[in-house]
Amino acid sequence: MILRELVSLASGNLRLCGIGSYARDARALCAFALGIQPDEVSIEANMIVTVPQKDILLSMIKKRCKRMPVSRIIGSRLFWGRRFVINQYVLDPRGDTETLIELVLKKPAEKILDLGTGTGNIVITLLCEWPEAYAIATDISSNALHVAASNAEYHRVTGRLELKESDWFENIFSKFDLIVSNPPYIGENELVELEKDVTNFDPLIAISAGKDRLSAYQKIVGDAFNRLEIGGRLVLEIGSTQGKDLTQILDFHGFKQIAIHKDLGNYDRVVSGIR
Repeated sequence: MILRELVSLASGNLRLCGIGSYARDARALCAFALGIQPDEVSIEANMIVTVPQKDILLSMIKKRCKRMPVSRIIGSRLFWGRRFVINQYVLDPRGDTETLIELVLKKPAEKILDLGTGTGNIVITLLCEWPEAYAIATDISSNALHVAASNAEYHRVTGRLELKESDWFENIFSKFDLIVSNPPYIGENELVELEKDVTNFDPLIAISAGKDRLSAYQKIVGDAFNRLEIGGRLVLEIGSTQGKDLTQILDFHGFKQIAIHKDLGNYDRVVSGIR
């Protein structure tokens, strides 16, 4: 069997399983099975496929048919052009979060705090883009912090990143130029509306805020004001219907220049404010 035939086999099986993105997923899984990049699949169409490689692919197809995301099958996700390791303990980074990165990068910061860091994709991206910056990143999960540490080492920012196990600001005592967070913002009653790709594989603690979908923001915003230098920024990812609520919370706690920022789909995705 050659690679072209393997792609056809994968694509057909995924389509029969009802996977809408069967063509793209087939290419990604075949590339991973053969140890090449997805954009090399067409170039290497006549590559000979070994029996073990085919067996690996068939095993991955079974997982994808159970709605496991491709990123979780291969164990990594591309974010802002960089690859981040993921596992069952962390949220799978989404492209929507790149809206936050794009906004934040418009004004450099030297000292950053990332709350609920997960894979570390936000803070590590910022440190890679700002070679002079230093950051602290927190998470309540020690397992998540191990993943962030691995990603920090891979991207060579460990010397400028301190990882702390903390429930939001519990173990944070210094002040920052920039505080960022992508906290859980899905209400308990909204979980049934999510795709199985999310609810079956992302850790619940990373996606759901419980009965009150604003509870994480309520905890973050008040303390953030006291942990920012004058002129410091707070930048938060939000759910698409939470913009008005978040602007009110930031206003109540004294933030100025409060703004809602939209993602590429024209949905409210980020709220920012300045102390």
